[in-house]
Amino acid sequence: MFFGITDIWTYVIGAFLIVLLPGPNSLFVLSTAAQRGVRDAYRAAAGVFIGDSVLMFASAAGAASLLMSNELVFTIVKYAGAAYLAYIGLSMIWGAWRARAVTGEVETPALSPDPFRKALVISLLNPKAILFFVSFFIQFVDHTYAAPALSFLILGAILQVFSVLYLSALIFGGTFLAGQFRQRKVLSAGLTTAVGAVFVGFGAKLATTSL
Repeated sequence: MFFGITDIWTYVIGAFLIVLLPGPNSLFVLSTAAQRGVRDAYRAAAGVFIGDSVLMFASAAGAASLLMSNELVFTIVKYAGAAYLAYIGLSMIWGAWRARAVTGEVETPALSPDPFRKALVISLLNPKAILFFVSFFIQFVDHTYAAPALSFLILGAILQVFSVLYLSALIFGGTFLAGQFRQRKVLSAGLTTAVGAVFVGFGAKLATTSL
């Protein structure tokens, strides 16, 4: 046992695979990288890191228990998150094709000037993430350990290291793709529309989930 963690290598493998799963956070960072470049993409990534850290702290502090025991609170947060994801997706679709129709060029009006704030909201308005964190972490923490908070801190740090590496790969991959598509305006508009549709799908999926 390592600082109250029962099976750290199983956790490391599981955390690595979980980080690789596609979700609204990683897709938003990738889209920001492709449309606005490395600097803004890392601002978005910082929003994801802080949002996930808040959720992990809230899980360790018992916020997940509140969501699981109070269906009204869970429903409010769930629909707020679903509506926000759908709004982002529809804004991307509308912005890409409106700019194309008016100017003949694909612009990027759909992304906020503050990608950090938008990524942070995306992270925080996800009640399923809180439930996931607590259900995943709890499997690897020995509750007889004198300082379980330290165990949660180590588990969270491992997950965030993988997240930093993965989002960095997406950021530089996104800027590379941007260079490839910059001269292909119609293809760029189609790709932005597809990404927007995926965000709408994320929102619909969240809206239909239950405790």
